[in-house]
Amino acid sequence: MQTDMLVDWDAFTQARSELGAGFVRILGYFQEDGIKSVAAIEVAMRAGSAAALVLPAHTLKGEARQFGAEPLGVVAEKIETIARTCVEKRDAPDAALEHVVGLRELFESTMALLLREANPLVERRPTGFGRRAVGGM
Repeated sequence: MQTDMLVDWDAFTQARSELGAGFVRILGYFQEDGIKSVAAIEVAMRAGSAAALVLPAHTLKGEARQFGAEPLGVVAEKIETIARTCVEKRDAPDAALEHVVGLRELFESTMALLLREANPLVERRPTGFGRRAVGGM
């Protein structure tokens, strides 16, 4: 997946606006939680434990979507849905393997983009609002 498709920048900007001064701190919590969630998902998958997949996938899904990381949220949701179905059927979560395999790379690529954009030293993309017109006042 192309990196420009990993984040919905409108949703990211909205989250930044809504979270205000706490934005960077909360993004840091997402990074910490995400690292733990990805690791827990990998451990659960290796153990073949559908039940152990549910909570970290659910957590990752919600937090990713809060910051506009929709592709990450979609993959986490697929893992969660498969895991819940497997728990109900008392089955191994083998169908989640294809999603778990690329999860860490997707998370890391997404976090790199989010952190780069959140860095106060990064030049922001011009939005058009508030820019002085050429030759204008």
